[in-house]
Amino acid sequence: MAVQTFLTDYESPLGPLVLASDGERLTGLWMQDQKYFGSTLPEEKALQWTEAPVFAQARRWLDLYFAGKKPDFTPPLAPAGSPFRQAVWAVLRRIPYGGVTTYGQIARELEQSDGRRVSAQAVGGAVGHNPISILIPCHRVVGADGSLTGYAGGVEKKLFLLQLEGAPMEGLFAPKKGTAL
Repeated sequence: MAVQTFLTDYESPLGPLVLASDGERLTGLWMQDQKYFGSTLPEEKALQWTEAPVFAQARRWLDLYFAGKKPDFTPPLAPAGSPFRQAVWAVLRRIPYGGVTTYGQIARELEQSDGRRVSAQAVGGAVGHNPISILIPCHRVVGADGSLTGYAGGVEKKLFLLQLEGAPMEGLFAPKKGTAL
């Protein structure tokens, strides 16, 4: 028997978001037209557009966040992914609100905790496949040179989220333009 997945919409300043839940935890949050949109969703017949209790918590978190406030709670999250991706997403959750880090810094942190070599490219793949955007803050990861690369929602949305949080923008640039922000 297929596990039921609940879906709902949320209107954000970035456009429509789709939230997914297993009934108790948030399992997905995607922006419209995002790369890998819905990549962890089960087959269509297991999807149900309805409310789940966790959606109220997620909406409250998003309302605070988009109002420019740092939420003081996180709804229960259950992103589906390999152990490596789970480890990367755990590091993402520790990046402070308004902070930024690089793919290489995450790789070094994982190497220190695990003892195995980790490439920045492997970290980038895991960051890009994050199924719970914004709440697991993959937008806070930038290239070693300050480029705003690797955001499945697009560079302009990454820029919006970083500015909303008041992140330090000095030295960051959009990769295609190569101009400082």
